Amino acid sequence: MSDTVLVASTDGIATVTLNRPASLNALTRAMWGELGAAFRALDADESLRVVVLRGAGERAFCPGADISEFSDARATAAQARSYGDLIRATLEAIRLCRHPTIAMIHGPCTGGGLELATMCDLRIAGESGRFGIPINRIGVVLGYPEYRAFLELVGRAVALELLLEGKVIGAAEAQAKGLVNRLVPDAQLAGEVAATAKRIAAGAPLSNRWHKKFAERLADPKPLSDAEYQEPYDAVETEDYREGTRAFLEKRAPNFRGR
Repeated sequence: MSDTVLVASTDGIATVTLNRPASLNALTRAMWGELGAAFRALDADESLRVVVLRGAGERAFCPGADISEFSDARATAAQARSYGDLIRATLEAIRLCRHPTIAMIHGPCTGGGLELATMCDLRIAGESGRFGIPINRIGVVLGYPEYRAFLELVGRAVALELLLEGKVIGAAEAQAKGLVNRLVPDAQLAGEVAATAKRIAAGAPLSNRWHKKFAERLADPKPLSDAEYQEPYDAVETEDYREGTRAFLEKRAPNFRGR
């Protein structure tokens, strides 16, 4: 990793920070690649329980891609496709990360920044949050994979409202439209995200990973196989299930080990 994508872990909670505060954490092409690599590495870390994605500084989560690179990095359709493939791989790494993910949002969360947040499981925002994908202002088109996730989250009407009007909306409206799970004053944002991460980390990690996996599977209309239908019941043969039920009966906190 370069110093523009930072990763730190403590007590099973990883924090990934987009670290270009002077540019409001705008994403360079290199950062897209580093971010994807970071999430693939975190996915493989069995010790983790939750991942927080945030922007550095106090001004912004992420306003999207660094447009100053476009004249070189996206000057042709072939270059745009290559750039888009990189973006898609990174967004997929976030969406399919086995660990629960939280986007911690303050200030601008637009364009590619909103795409990143959309891939996270939870989005917690401060009141300064600003949301939108105003790419029609520069003639850019949202790729199919990114569009699918956006539609799944907010539905066709809201997605088209934001895309066609190029609107950037405030945090309260974003929450009302389903873009944000939780809204708090900016001063309480870090504490709320930390408390949420701790609650997730205290749960059985296998249960959380299964629920993420099943949510992704159920987005596919294909009928479940018998093996897939059985999978939720296999949890009763895990050590975490036995530990969880013992701890409940013994009135103590469980010590889950992810197996």
